[in-house]
Amino acid sequence: MLYVDVSRQQGAFALQAQFAAPAPGVIALFGRSGSGKTTLVNLISGLLAPDRGEIRLGAQVLTDTRAGIAVPVEQRRIGYVFQDARLFPHLTVGGNLRYGARRARTAAVIIGFDEVAALLGLATLIERRPQQLSGGERQRVALGRALLSQPRLLLLDEPLASLDVARREEVLPYLEALRDRLSIPMVYVSHQFDEVLRLATHLVLLDSGRVLAQGPVNEMSLRPELQSIIGPEMVGAVLEGVVTRLDAGAGSAELAVGTGTLQVSLSGVPLGARVRLQLLARDIILATQPVQGLSVRNALASTVVALTEDDHGAVLVRCDVGGAIVLARITRAARQALNLRPGAAVWTLVKAVSTRGHAFRMAAGSG
Repeated sequence: MLYVDVSRQQGAFALQAQFAAPAPGVIALFGRSGSGKTTLVNLISGLLAPDRGEIRLGAQVLTDTRAGIAVPVEQRRIGYVFQDARLFPHLTVGGNLRYGARRARTAAVIIGFDEVAALLGLATLIERRPQQLSGGERQRVALGRALLSQPRLLLLDEPLASLDVARREEVLPYLEALRDRLSIPMVYVSHQFDEVLRLATHLVLLDSGRVLAQGPVNEMSLRPELQSIIGPEMVGAVLEGVVTRLDAGAGSAELAVGTGTLQVSLSGVPLGARVRLQLLARDIILATQPVQGLSVRNALASTVVALTEDDHGAVLVRCDVGGAIVLARITRAARQALNLRPGAAVWTLVKAVSTRGHAFRMAAGSG
């Protein structure tokens, strides 16, 4: 468990944040620019001191202003990866990695040099200098250096922010591999919800220095606090399912979700894998009776749970598809025409292509 309850005044900006999140896992700090994410991470690392508060990682107290406890940065065993890689230009990739290992001193070895090189795809880059690397490669070396410091906690402050789309897509699978194969808890800072969707197991929403809400990503996807940050085009329910059938030729899979089945664009995962995906509310179609003759591949029997109007004149319809919740965004006119109300039976239609790029294999034991 990572427990944080801190406050700090910086000029006109006041941070007052409290959250408790399960560890290991990926705790995402998500919010608009200027919401206090980096300040909070720097307080956890010990680079900044709170005016008041307490920070605990498991049974270890890192900061407690009441008790006068402030573990020095170098004794916290926390790895930190910044927006820019901050590699030593005079050292090779191998030299930068070994610098992280030297920082570990007498710490118990969690992961070794060869394992880091294999996990992050660095074996062929060992003799290169940082100036010979792409932006994505530099960030992978920075990750490896942090891992070889044998951290009890890994902090990643928008590590993909300086990369273009292609380089981001290059690095994300390596971050997923860290989450799935290592038991090191991570705090991941981002204002890109796609990154949070792919990586996070627990989501902390920040705005103006305050924690708006926190919890598992699937639960948080239904919260209006998140919806107000990401905007109407990205609003959607995050669901978890199990792969029950694969079609390698079509690059698709069938997932058991609630009591229904979804066909999604997905490859590279085994039968029985746990998968998370987001169904965007704008891509969901509702019908009050079974529909035939459409190209839509998924039609789920569901029940309307609630209806709320958003700030843009549309209606968000929450539908229960046998234990899983799906959101649909429709017009007020459609709501009236369909006579939708809580308890109404509807068919939830989902285009398989709408889930593309939103699914990934869950780490064992995460949720």
